[in-house]
Amino acid sequence: MAIYMLIFFCALGVAYVGTPVAQRVALASGFVKQPGGRHIHASPIPLLGGAAIYLGFVAALFLVNNPRAEFKQLAAIVVGATIVALFGLWDDRHSLGALVKMIGQLLAASVIAWSGIRVEFLHNAVLNTVATFAWLVGISNAINFLDNMDGLAGGVVSIASAFFFLLATTNNQILVASLSAALFGACLGFLRYNFNQAKIFMGDTGALFLGLVLAAVGIKLRFENQDIVTWMIPVMVLGLPIFDTTLVVISRLRRGVNPFTTAGTDHTSHRLVNLGLSRREAVLVLYNVCFLFGMASLFLLNATIFEGYFTGAVVAGICLFAIYRLEFRPKGRA
Repeated sequence: MAIYMLIFFCALGVAYVGTPVAQRVALASGFVKQPGGRHIHASPIPLLGGAAIYLGFVAALFLVNNPRAEFKQLAAIVVGATIVALFGLWDDRHSLGALVKMIGQLLAASVIAWSGIRVEFLHNAVLNTVATFAWLVGISNAINFLDNMDGLAGGVVSIASAFFFLLATTNNQILVASLSAALFGACLGFLRYNFNQAKIFMGDTGALFLGLVLAAVGIKLRFENQDIVTWMIPVMVLGLPIFDTTLVVISRLRRGVNPFTTAGTDHTSHRLVNLGLSRREAVLVLYNVCFLFGMASLFLLNATIFEGYFTGAVVAGICLFAIYRLEFRPKGRA
């Protein structure tokens, strides 16, 4: 446990110290989000917070006492995450098209899949490969979608990382626990400057990076009876970003809008604000929702087949009802 604490505090320290430096570099080099449109800030906000998160994460991994057999996978995760971070960095500065960013994500996913980190519970090579790429690209974009309010994405990734860490340590999965501890620390160090009112944003650099690493950690997490119940555990831990992305895609398709090329104020957080919550309150509510998803994942760890699928069905039903209420509720009613 001591090594995990070192990893956590190293990532936290580097991100905490590095974020103000990234803030000054961003202001000096033009990596800023200008006010106006759907953005409520009154002055330019630096966008290089993701670089500080990345540096904290990578610096902490030098402390990982990783088995030689898994070094290839550790390197692949770092390389893949670096690829999407660089594409995100370019997008933060020059606004890449959705297709170009997708190419970067597919390239990163290919590196991770090549290392042997793949979905396995479908028992078919083609289906497993498709599911692997869909999961890696989907979660990467889901975290990017979720980065729409001060402190939201960083806090949700922190909570998800904490639960992945708890789940990994129960089975002595050194690589997953180390990656989760590093993510947890790096996000907390950044959140000091990003929680309402934000002094810096993570940008696509950080959001795409965090999403890809979380997705890889979710695939790498392994339990007994992986294909019976516990395959649902990573889905449950990341239930909030999956829910938010599903809601946004349904909403935009209904309105004839491309879900992936148009930014908007139709996310879960925005809808909570429309219902009367402040932005800070909306973020805190979603933190609690993410925590509840995590608690459900811990229950699945030792659940029977009936208990596992009953829990999954109940959670799915609640999510579908929430989508209906948020998207299809009658006019004039909350």
